[in-house]
Amino acid sequence: MSWWQRAGADPRDVVVAPSILAADPTRLGEEVEAVVEAGADLIHVDVMDGHFVDNLTLGPHVVKGLREGTGLPLDCHLMVTDPERYAPIFREAGADAVSFHWELEIDHVALARRLRNDGCRVGLVVNPRTAIGARFRDVLGEFDYALIMSVHPGFGGQPFDPRVLPKLEDLVRWRTEDGLDLVLEIDGGVNPETAPSARDAGAQILVAGSAVFGKDDYRAAIASLLPPA
Repeated sequence: MSWWQRAGADPRDVVVAPSILAADPTRLGEEVEAVVEAGADLIHVDVMDGHFVDNLTLGPHVVKGLREGTGLPLDCHLMVTDPERYAPIFREAGADAVSFHWELEIDHVALARRLRNDGCRVGLVVNPRTAIGARFRDVLGEFDYALIMSVHPGFGGQPFDPRVLPKLEDLVRWRTEDGLDLVLEIDGGVNPETAPSARDAGAQILVAGSAVFGKDDYRAAIASLLPPA
């Protein structure tokens, strides 16, 4: 059973998505193999364009290389001003899931439908300072997952902002009330100290960068973010 199916069947099922933003770029293939061996359920790819956020990171050629090197799902978070252009390119490169930001003035639903028609999972991302309300709730049925940022996007290593946790709690409630098949993801400052509160609020996918790649034992690092066995 895939991680999406497990998450849909049991919202308490939690997985870790190591973010390659924190991996050693000179050994990227080896780093991905190592977290796969250590029990990762998917690989998180942070894509930044230098416009929507200040940093500039990975392009579709990296995703294509990752696709050739691993069978795990590739979860691409697009921090770009033009996801309507780039999301299909990353899907073609091998992304299994693509998320883009609510803050953008685009037709979110049209892009979600376009990607889902191509067999891609689609996520809607919201920044820490962005409120979610009726408009956000109304479009969630068009998405496979919602990604709550617990840091301001653009750079790794920032501290977790617990003020975002009520958003997860709202999403859990809306999912039940509206009968949504929606997976909940959190990204930013996730570590053994912050993971329990994120899980308790409803997060099912924990994106972790330095909390995994910054450790000597990747298996132990991943296990430290998950509920006790």
